[in-house]
Amino acid sequence: MASKRYFIERQPDNKLGTLTFNINSRVKNIVGSSTLAITAKAKTLKAQGYDVVNFAAGEPDFDTPDSIKAAAIKAIETGFTKYTPTIGTIELREAIAKKFQRDNNLNYKASQIIVSCGAKHSLFNIIQVLADSGEEVLIPSPYWVSYPEMVKLAGATAKFLKTSAKTNFKITPQQLSENITRSTKLLILNSPSNPTGMLYSKKELEQIAEICVKNNTFVISDEIYEKLIYDTSPYTSIGSLNKDIFDLTITVNGVSKAYSMTGWRIGYCAGRQDIMEYIQKLQDHSTSNPTSISQAAALEALQASEENVLSMRNAFKKRCEIMTSALDKISEISYIKPQGAFYVFCDFSRLGDSETTAKRILDEVNVAVIPGDSFGAPGFLRLSFATSEERIQEGIKRIAEWIRKHPIR
Repeated sequence: MASKRYFIERQPDNKLGTLTFNINSRVKNIVGSSTLAITAKAKTLKAQGYDVVNFAAGEPDFDTPDSIKAAAIKAIETGFTKYTPTIGTIELREAIAKKFQRDNNLNYKASQIIVSCGAKHSLFNIIQVLADSGEEVLIPSPYWVSYPEMVKLAGATAKFLKTSAKTNFKITPQQLSENITRSTKLLILNSPSNPTGMLYSKKELEQIAEICVKNNTFVISDEIYEKLIYDTSPYTSIGSLNKDIFDLTITVNGVSKAYSMTGWRIGYCAGRQDIMEYIQKLQDHSTSNPTSISQAAALEALQASEENVLSMRNAFKKRCEIMTSALDKISEISYIKPQGAFYVFCDFSRLGDSETTAKRILDEVNVAVIPGDSFGAPGFLRLSFATSEERIQEGIKRIAEWIRKHPIR
């Protein structure tokens, strides 16, 4: 079917003419990010003087550590403000290689690492390079909102693997085996997960890896929340399990969440040399290098003591306890306690559809939450505890009062 045409009427003085043009079909079908839209609306209401509790945030509310800011200031003062290599400075890539080896038992060379404008950018690049028309990308559901849209832009097909509370929102080996076909190119694995906070164990990853190796299926391992895990065994990167899965895995991480550097826009990925060379070509002709100043800051983040990271993680753990304890008192909803990240994914289905519920909670009691439809999970709401303990208590109190006034249908 022909794509929609848009017209601009020409004025009598011919300053404007009738202009027809087509929008790229892949771009036209993209759905905007609801998380960013709701967060923006919450900020607008707050600026207008409303007392908004923001449970929609997808970023830490802590400030970037001082030593990291100082490194950026020094970069500016010493003139480190020019282009760098497209894939990032050698100093930063070497620091990332050491981080991978130290924290994840992953042995990448600096030449196998590409620094991009955030982990989102890294994910976008990988999917554009590896996924093509006629190929399928497996995405466990609930999923982070941008995965399906990135797959659309690549011209590939997103195939969702539905999970539920019964499986702790994780795919099973049987489910994965049953859904892999000749068209399957990629599996996207996000652990800990946004929005559920669930973490795959080493044993679970071994089972997934075995199936992917058997079927020659690539894995994108999105590990951006790696350092924000609570009361669990040590973190396992799927690429560290053996050489076969290592060769099929592209590992993605960044400094946004662990170091409270979301606005600095530094992410990175690592994988087989031949794949990374294609990702470099794509980045060569799109963004070129990430900001030089932010790279200097990221280098300091990776080389400095992790005292600030541990402090933030402990604060999030306490906030999680406060939020879940308060939620336990609301019988109309349920949840599974997150193992990582900073979200509680709650089942609000007894109260109606999640988009309407989220809108009404924001409009009527000024609490911003994200509807589960955005994550492929209608009936759920994502609540972020990336805010103060006092605001968590106030926000849950408002939600509880709102529910009491709106009985189950």
